[in-house]
Amino acid sequence: MTQQTWDEVGGLLPHDEFRAASEAIVANIEQVIEGKTATVRLALAVLLAEGHLLIEDVPGVGKTKLAKALARSIDCTVRRIQFTPDLLPSDVTGVSVYNQETHDFEFRPGAVFANLVVGDEINRASPKTQSALLECMEERQVTVDGVTYQLQTPFMVIATQNPIEMEGTYPLPEAQRDRFTARIAMGYPDSGAELAMLDGHGATDPLHELRPVSDAAIVRQLIATVRQVHVADAVKQYAIDLVTATREAPDLRLGASPRATLQLLRTARAVAALEGRDYVLPDDLQALAVPVLAHRIIPTADAQLARRTTDAIVSELVHRLPLPHDRQRNPYDTRPATGNGRAPYEPRRP
Repeated sequence: MTQQTWDEVGGLLPHDEFRAASEAIVANIEQVIEGKTATVRLALAVLLAEGHLLIEDVPGVGKTKLAKALARSIDCTVRRIQFTPDLLPSDVTGVSVYNQETHDFEFRPGAVFANLVVGDEINRASPKTQSALLECMEERQVTVDGVTYQLQTPFMVIATQNPIEMEGTYPLPEAQRDRFTARIAMGYPDSGAELAMLDGHGATDPLHELRPVSDAAIVRQLIATVRQVHVADAVKQYAIDLVTATREAPDLRLGASPRATLQLLRTARAVAALEGRDYVLPDDLQALAVPVLAHRIIPTADAQLARRTTDAIVSELVHRLPLPHDRQRNPYDTRPATGNGRAPYEPRRP
């Protein structure tokens, strides 16, 4: 198959063009999702960080609408998978079919051969089918009958699941949860946003009239620009300290993995770029700690009996962990740090 591999991205975008393109996507999604700007921006940040998104919340709050709105805002290939107990791995990855005319097997791509893959109710499929996503989410490729097929870029899996419906569901294993860059919850809208939803969604569904405001080529350029956002050594060390704290916390029997550290830093780069900065602040890591780390960790039995959630545990760790010494300095001040000997988190000068 002659497809662009996931590591091939476009050129860099100037600051003004980056901001215009990203804000256009956010504004387009907000035509469907009312009053959830922070959630929409985080979903876009995960896309630009080359990650995958897990949306977990109660029924009816707009999980699938957010996934569809993001997919329809970009003019690229989109596939939706309704995960059911009878879904097969070959439905996800593809299958080799014997062609009687050519007397040979030919590969028919599955649903993952798209730029954006929307997996609805992912925990309703069997673990065997869930595991079909492991290779493509981590390596951006699919192997069928010994042949490896590269996926296109951008590539993102947006999965939804309901946390309270346990009948007929299969909880995602740790290995699969760890492949999701972030887990977010939609939450209930405030009264103003719900009133606007009644006005805008009462007669027609605005999702049907949503038109793309970007395309795959522009998203590749956005991704390339995010890759160039500077992360100083002190900020990298702070990310490591955050993840290490989850491994040493007495309330946790499984801490975050090195993959979590990498994805925390990648998402922080995307958030910084969306905020108009070319450098990452420790505040970015603090804001992302819960959505990026909380779904990867497992509390102890005592913590579960005490009804302590992983979100609360991560929030407490963030609160206790000291910030880098030079947090209040001008980020463009390149003088050596004082006090603890660490270099300040200054960005690279152009």
